[in-house]
Amino acid sequence: MTITIYHNPECGTSRNTLAMIRQSGVEPEVIEYLKTPPARARLAEMIAAAGLMVRDAIRQKDTPYAALGLDNPALSDAQLLDAMEAHPILINRPFVVTEKGVRLCRPSELVLDILPNPEIGPFVKEDGEVIIDAAGKRVK
Repeated sequence: MTITIYHNPECGTSRNTLAMIRQSGVEPEVIEYLKTPPARARLAEMIAAAGLMVRDAIRQKDTPYAALGLDNPALSDAQLLDAMEAHPILINRPFVVTEKGVRLCRPSELVLDILPNPEIGPFVKEDGEVIIDAAGKRVK
């Protein structure tokens, strides 16, 4: 199975998601989306496939979101996608694409829902939060 992660190595959530994918036994295609952003059409496809509205896929923190006036509810999806295309930092992360679906993995453990092998063994996030305990049970 091919897994693609739109990754930002500076983001802890993205690093945790990538670690869970790798712990599942798959080496994913890693696309550093700030260096190689998805085409506008691909971005729109991923957002729709993840069951999100375009506005749900925009990152506000540490981005030009406010400066660009993207909080204006009158902006269309096309206008929001234009902004994301022009400023890839606005794309929330990480998006993960597998044959089982597409997720914006915030929180990172959402990736488990679309992995071919979600039984990855114990997993602890970088910040110490236990996601899967020593018995292999997902901690909620």
